[in-house]
Amino acid sequence: MAVFSIDLEMIRKYDRPGPRYTSYPPAPHFHEKFTHAEFEAAIRRSNVGENLPHLSLYFHIPYCDTLCYFCGCNMIVTRNRKRVQTYLGYLKKEVELVRRLLRPERKVEQLHWGGGTPTHLTPEEIRELSTFTNLRFEFTSDAERGCEIDPRGLTREHLEALKEGGFNRISMGVQDFNEKVQRAVNRIQPEEMTLQVVKWVRELGFQSLNIDLIYGLPHQTLDSFAETVDRIVEIAPERLAVFNFAYVPWMKKHQKIIDPETLPPPEEKLQILKMTIEKLTRAGYVFIGMDHFAKPDDELAVALREKKLYRNFQGYSTHAGADLYAFGITSISQLPDIYAQNVKTEKEYYRALDAGRFATLKGFQLTRDDQLRRTVIMRLMCDFELNMTEIEQQFGIRFREYFAWGLEQLKEMEEDGLVEITESTIRVSEMGRLLIRNIAMNFDGFIERKQDPLRYSRTI
Repeated sequence: MAVFSIDLEMIRKYDRPGPRYTSYPPAPHFHEKFTHAEFEAAIRRSNVGENLPHLSLYFHIPYCDTLCYFCGCNMIVTRNRKRVQTYLGYLKKEVELVRRLLRPERKVEQLHWGGGTPTHLTPEEIRELSTFTNLRFEFTSDAERGCEIDPRGLTREHLEALKEGGFNRISMGVQDFNEKVQRAVNRIQPEEMTLQVVKWVRELGFQSLNIDLIYGLPHQTLDSFAETVDRIVEIAPERLAVFNFAYVPWMKKHQKIIDPETLPPPEEKLQILKMTIEKLTRAGYVFIGMDHFAKPDDELAVALREKKLYRNFQGYSTHAGADLYAFGITSISQLPDIYAQNVKTEKEYYRALDAGRFATLKGFQLTRDDQLRRTVIMRLMCDFELNMTEIEQQFGIRFREYFAWGLEQLKEMEEDGLVEITESTIRVSEMGRLLIRNIAMNFDGFIERKQDPLRYSRTI
């Protein structure tokens, strides 16, 4: 298999802050004028008609044992088991609130538990929540059920409980095997611990294992991270996510603990990225785009080839078109014309549910323009190709007139070989996949209208 070739000069040229586009508009544009009543109205609208889409469920388990200094997630450090039990009770309340508004025949084709650390739950609590969910919803026969785990503190019984509950995919963070790096970010996870968990995952027959790595962490070097990548290739997970460390101390205050002087300089960080992509593609992984890799026979790689890839708040996915209902604090639901995000604190969450209403903090009602731009951005990010004629027919526009600003911005990228623009298509090159966020930004209405002064992580 051909090795993915990286042009570092091109990365330097285009590397700047920008959205990740797990949604359009991006989550920073959600506002508090959107209320729980609007969310409920959207649910009712989405359950009218025939041939309704399947469901995707997300449960946010925010709790962790310890604080990882690099973390950008919405999480709570606690070891108070009563606090966790209370939260589980309210998760069930929220499920019941949604369930009564859904048509009973609608099936679930995707389930994901994220955090925080879902395996902060005890095996008994995992069984409790799984059993409850399985009783309240009917799942398709091939439903994808994934859970994020933390090897630290994990037992085989945790995995057995997940397997009994119907889970078939496991995702776990490794970040970096180097002990000096681990100590700098307060995540001590010896390689032997990770290998033991991998062994259990394989023995218990989970269909797929995803491993997360992060480049750009304190004390990382090209040579040290190469050792980690080599070991991961030996483990041979079905999927890999290799994330750029988003150092955003203005958003995540605990990141101030990290001394910025210990972060790898920009040039070495780029070298680390180049090395990682080349090693993984040489080992046979398909570069999906941005930061995802998969074995050629994995569903993600198949979906890429068949142009059935999708993108949501969990990243790249194979379940396009499902209505996403998210449960728990800070979680984000996505229906055809709205996004709705829950409140940030347990106290607010419990108060809303005790009052019998959704715990909506903010959201967004999409206009026709938003839906058009979302379609364009998502197809570019998932197919790495866009048929302008199809967009014209779907939305009744003249593409080159409607997106004149964006196409003008793309001219330089076309000259640099990142995209190829024909009469009816925009095709993203292999190198362009790495800069797909930058390409997508040219179709972002907020950027075009200069209404996006928000701070984002860098695209590379």
